[in-house]
Amino acid sequence: MSLSIIIAAGGTGGHMIPAHALSEELQQRGHKVTLLTDARGLRFPGLFETVDKHVLESATASGMNPIAWMKAMIAIWKGRSEGKRIAKDVGADAVVGFGGYPSLPGLLAGVSLKLPCVLHEQNAVLGRVNRKLQSRVSAIALTYAETAFLSAEGKATHTGNPVRGAVLQARGGPFHAPAANEPFRMLVVGGSQGARILSKLVPEAVAQLPDALRAQLQVTQQCRPEDLSAVVEAYRAAGVAAECHSYMADLPQRLAASHLVISRSGASTMAELMVLGRPAILIPFAAATDDHQTANAAGFVKAGAGFLIPEVSATAATIAGHIRGFMGSPEALSAAAGAARGLGIPDAAARLADLVEQQVRDLKGVAA
Repeated sequence: MSLSIIIAAGGTGGHMIPAHALSEELQQRGHKVTLLTDARGLRFPGLFETVDKHVLESATASGMNPIAWMKAMIAIWKGRSEGKRIAKDVGADAVVGFGGYPSLPGLLAGVSLKLPCVLHEQNAVLGRVNRKLQSRVSAIALTYAETAFLSAEGKATHTGNPVRGAVLQARGGPFHAPAANEPFRMLVVGGSQGARILSKLVPEAVAQLPDALRAQLQVTQQCRPEDLSAVVEAYRAAGVAAECHSYMADLPQRLAASHLVISRSGASTMAELMVLGRPAILIPFAAATDDHQTANAAGFVKAGAGFLIPEVSATAATIAGHIRGFMGSPEALSAAAGAARGLGIPDAAARLADLVEQQVRDLKGVAA
C-alpha cells in the first residue's frame, strides 16, 4: 500500500540530512513524500530534489520579550494552518518531524488532524521541540539508546540516525592503517558552517609534529571561506600537503578515504563516522543547546573510537599529542576504527521507515 508521508524538517544539515535519507528510503518503498520546511531547509544542494516542497511560516523566540514571543506564536500558528491545508491536499497518512523549530508547524498540523506523528531525535539530548511534543505524538525514534530529557519512554524506539545513500555507498571493507612509508590522510571538518577554532588550532598542531610525521601527513580541511587563505598558508609554512575547501560535495568519499578525522560532534557527523568506522578527535561545539554535542561524543569516546577535547581547554599541543599517538600506533588506530564501526547503524533509515509504516498500520489496521 502506497502511503503519503509528510516530513517536517528545516534549519541545519543536522536535521535535513537524516530527513532526506528517510525520504529516499520511503520513496524506494513506493511512498509519496512531501517536505514542509523553512527557507533555510531549501538551501542544501542535492537534498529533496524529487519531492514536493513547501515553506511554512515558523519562528523561535528567546528571552523575555513578550512582543517577540507573540510574533513567534503567530508565525507558528500560520504555519500550522498552512500545514493542515497541505496535509489534506496530499492525503497525508503520517507526519515525521526531525526536531528544531522549523518542524513545529508541520507536526502541530499532524497532531491537530489526528494523524500518526513520529519524532526523530538526532542527538543524545532530546531537543526542545521534541521535548515539548513527546507526549502528543505516536512514536519517538532515537539515535542514541540513552537520550536525556526523554519522559515518554514507552513510545521510544532506537533506530539510529539515517545517513545519506552516498555514505552507505562509500562504506567499504576493513580499515587499513597506513604504514610509516604510506600517506596518512587526515580530514578536518567543522560542520555545515565550518569551525574557526579548527582552522586556527589544527594547522598549529600539525606544525608541532616531528618532521617524519609531517612528511607522511596529507590533510584535507573544510573551513569558512574567509579563513581559506590563512589556513592554506599555515599548512604551506609547516611543509604539509593540504587541500582546503569551504564546501565538499564529495564529503562521504573523503570520510571513507581518511585514516583520522578531526571534527565537531554534531549529529550527522557522528552518524557518518560510526557507519564508516573512522577514528576521530572530537571538539564539541561549546555553545550547542544543552551541550548536546558533548553528549553525542560520550559513547564514541567510551567505546575507544577516539578522543574528546572540550572546546574551552582545546590547545594545539593537545591535538598534536593525539595525532602523534594515532600516527605512531597503527594498532591503536585500527582498534579505534573498529570501535567506531561497531557503533554504526547503517540501516537506520530502514528502521525509521519501518516505524512510520507501523504507526499507520496501527491506526488503520491495514498492511502498509
